Amino acid sequence: MRGPTAWWQGKSTPAKVETYTRWSFYSFPLIEVATFGLPVLGQVPMPQAGWLFALLAGHAALGALTGARALDWVRDVRDQPLQLMWAFAVFSGMVGIVVCAMIGRVGDDETDAALGGLWAGVMVFGIGMITLGVRRRRSALYLCAGCAAGTAVLSLVVGGSASEALAATIAVLLGTSFFAFTSVFSVWLLKAVYELDEARETRARLAVAEERLRFGRDLHDVIGRNLAVIALKSELAVQLARRERPEAVDQMTEVQRIAQESQREVRDVVRGYREADLGVELAGAQGVLEAAGIVCSVDRADTAGLPGEVQSALAWVVREGTTNVLRHGNAGQCTVVLKVTEGQVVLTVENDGIRAADGDGERTAAGVAERSAGAGSGLAGLRERLAIVDGTLEAGPVDGEAFRVVARVPLAPETAPSPVRGSIAVTSAASAVREVAS
Repeated sequence: MRGPTAWWQGKSTPAKVETYTRWSFYSFPLIEVATFGLPVLGQVPMPQAGWLFALLAGHAALGALTGARALDWVRDVRDQPLQLMWAFAVFSGMVGIVVCAMIGRVGDDETDAALGGLWAGVMVFGIGMITLGVRRRRSALYLCAGCAAGTAVLSLVVGGSASEALAATIAVLLGTSFFAFTSVFSVWLLKAVYELDEARETRARLAVAEERLRFGRDLHDVIGRNLAVIALKSELAVQLARRERPEAVDQMTEVQRIAQESQREVRDVVRGYREADLGVELAGAQGVLEAAGIVCSVDRADTAGLPGEVQSALAWVVREGTTNVLRHGNAGQCTVVLKVTEGQVVLTVENDGIRAADGDGERTAAGVAERSAGAGSGLAGLRERLAIVDGTLEAGPVDGEAFRVVARVPLAPETAPSPVRGSIAVTSAASAVREVAS
């Protein structure tokens, strides 16, 4: 059997707070009986003391039930116990009127003091339990003020002096206000703890969703370009094989190498260890575009001093830009420029793949621009990657003749390298694809 310690430790933090709150209010009826009921038995003569104690015990039991139902309502377990709250309020008022009517009629001053304490206890604990089920705090203040006003009226009706009525009113107002504040604060604390726990769970679910999105972006970026290259080289190998050219074997060997590299990259993505390298991606983009028969020019600054996360984000821009050139355009030329200044690094990928065409099989400028700008998830993924390093991405047609992608990433002063520029300019007038096509 599980002991009390194991039972308590097995609860979550919100469940512990709820248990503590519930049992605190469950103990208040016992405190009410012990504090105000026992003096009645000792000071008030029989048989009045017996049935007054029974009334107080019934009031305490009904108060415990009201508090339990009200806390269930706070936890959205059941509806608001309005009927039970009204019944408890009426019963509290009836007990208070009976006790008030007995003051000064059944005994001496000690008896009246015990009855006065009983009256105050019924009012204070009654208002406190009812406040647990009140939705608005202003309503709790109205309850306390109304109870205090009723106390003043009853004190004067039963023959008490003005000073006695004022003292009773202040005592009841202070007692009910304190208990009402305790109830309101306990309800607020209980709700806040559960809301914080739900927020923590929501944050955990969002983290899982973000990781899934990151994995999806990585997988798209890794597989997308490589599959495009594999398709291109396979088509080239087919054409070479049909012409019985020995270069077909070399192309299929390259296809095999790219497929194996894709497998390795996918495994790296799954493990979460993959980081794109800007220099490697620039060189790879140049080689891929040249293999597709696209004249490629790469003008880049020194990337050695750039932070790793900046290089990784820009490397993905190069990769996605290369993929878009291969997939969505009819480019003949492509230019990649990387500039580093004291405040930011700017990467520009521009191609002429949206040139207006005359033939039926050519792509129109508007259609290619639309597909390149937003049809797929590539550019959206790039914006998310750049947002991590406070970067921005601009993509769109330029003068109806070219499509340009510009990525800007700010650099901290201490991490910005000196703007020393080098250049790699490679121009290929004809590629293997065009050579075969000719």
